[in-house]
Amino acid sequence: MEEHQLNRWEGYVDWRNRPAYRGRHGGMVAACFVLVVEILENLAFLANASNLVLYLSDFMHLSPSKSANNVTNFMGTAFLLALLGGFLSDAFFTTYHIYLISAVIEFLGLIILTIQAHLPSLKPPACDRATSNFPCQEVHGRISAMLFIGLYLVALGVGGIKGSLAPHGAEQFDESSPKGRKQRSTFFNYFVFCLSCGALIAVTFVVWVEDNKGWEWGFGIATISILLSIPVFLAGSATYRNKIPSGSPLTTILKVLLAASLNRCSYRNPSSSIVNMATSPSLSTSIKNGAQEEHAKSSEESIQTPTGSLKFLNKAVTDNPVHRALKCSVQQVEDVKVVLKVLPIFACTIMLNCCLAQLSTFSVQQAATMDTKLGSLKVPPASLPIFPVLFIIILVPIYDHFIIPFARKVTKLEMGITHLQRIGIGLVLSIVAMAIAAVVEIKRKKVATDSGLLDTTNKPLPITFFWIAFQYLFLGSADLFTLAGLLEFFFTEAPTSMRSLATSLSWASLAMGYYLSTVIVSIVNGVTGNYFKHRPWLSGGNLNHYHLERFYWLMCVLSGLNFLHYLFWAMRYKYRSTRTST
Repeated sequence: MEEHQLNRWEGYVDWRNRPAYRGRHGGMVAACFVLVVEILENLAFLANASNLVLYLSDFMHLSPSKSANNVTNFMGTAFLLALLGGFLSDAFFTTYHIYLISAVIEFLGLIILTIQAHLPSLKPPACDRATSNFPCQEVHGRISAMLFIGLYLVALGVGGIKGSLAPHGAEQFDESSPKGRKQRSTFFNYFVFCLSCGALIAVTFVVWVEDNKGWEWGFGIATISILLSIPVFLAGSATYRNKIPSGSPLTTILKVLLAASLNRCSYRNPSSSIVNMATSPSLSTSIKNGAQEEHAKSSEESIQTPTGSLKFLNKAVTDNPVHRALKCSVQQVEDVKVVLKVLPIFACTIMLNCCLAQLSTFSVQQAATMDTKLGSLKVPPASLPIFPVLFIIILVPIYDHFIIPFARKVTKLEMGITHLQRIGIGLVLSIVAMAIAAVVEIKRKKVATDSGLLDTTNKPLPITFFWIAFQYLFLGSADLFTLAGLLEFFFTEAPTSMRSLATSLSWASLAMGYYLSTVIVSIVNGVTGNYFKHRPWLSGGNLNHYHLERFYWLMCVLSGLNFLHYLFWAMRYKYRSTRTST
């Protein structure tokens, strides 16, 4: 019986809420179910998101800028809601239950969109933008309401999935052993790999179906995909270990911040206000117990005195709090410190994701004006992400099986290449991508001018869409380095009780990037239209009249400044633990 107890995973249960045990629950087998589910889930999401800007402009008759803003708002909301999924996973439910609930919500949203795409009465009348015989009527009323109800149900489901699926897979590994930590690092790399596999199917097969067979078929494939992910996920139920929710992490954060502020104001007794090893009875007892003392050396749950960083929070630990509800332990204070320290890194990745937002908006619209023929095959503009996706699929195995082992030997660090170094590489690649995008747009408009097609919207320019592939390639590479690095960085650095919420910051960064893109477009149009007294850079129905190259140069400059900001914080960040390679 004692041996059975020793094999128990403390703090984890199985899908029936019974104790989870080593050898029976967790491990790479359990994580593989998560990886397969990620392929299906991302296929369902990107099947529509990658081509949505054209659906809104061609079938819902929104202008290019309105279509772009609606796409960025939709995707931003989806990724921001990952915070809700992560919060609920940490506070009240397990990641297991949050995924299932979220998948059902996304399924319902996709059914609504499929029905609308299938029935002509639920779409605006067909029109011809090139003539005035059939003027375009922008979507409005009940049709608009149905469209956005479906979209934002999908966004809610996607948010819950993004906030729960990655941490659910990462929780399957034993972080107390070097093997378990290395397997977890491999999981995050292959999580991005599987995410890209789903994207590959979405931007090739599904986009072709949408463009050639109809959008109801595209939405239908996405609906079937998310539906299939549910039984696949359930098939792994017997192998999962699920972390027991430990209460609201936001409550802990707010309590520590409030206690530190109030105790600072009412600070009266310097000799006894901060709990230390000599004044805390519980900690003194811990020291007397040799076994507990040994455990304290390796466990984050056994911190005995507040650290010297962010000293103002140490005031939260006191013998005489303003109110008993505000009594905080040393561990709670240290947990909040970790969260505050990672926030600047999170903020510095928002600009990169603002650049990534262009892949779903203006880059697709650029490609739509160009020659998309590949021999006898006409490639849909929304299939352009195939370039970075294929690159990621090729690079991930090379990175995980060759680059990282070599880096571990050289640096003697378990991570090989640190998380912050990976993120920094991604930020540099985004700067290069925006510069390339500006140069390509200059060439595209020159071709439009030279060929006399500057004022034409229904005839492709005599320039191949492969020129756009360069910016996709660099931004896709940036996404690989940054997303995998962020997911693992937030998961490993965050306190155990806040890991799902912290991992969700990776997706929230994407959300803020999409929102920032909308804000920058609006500001650019406002400033260039009102203050410079000429046509706004990014307005109108003809993309050839846009000053998109100037917008890309602006993004390049902003990304450069953001990288300098990132270096300031990254060079000062100290990892919670830096283990040597074993």
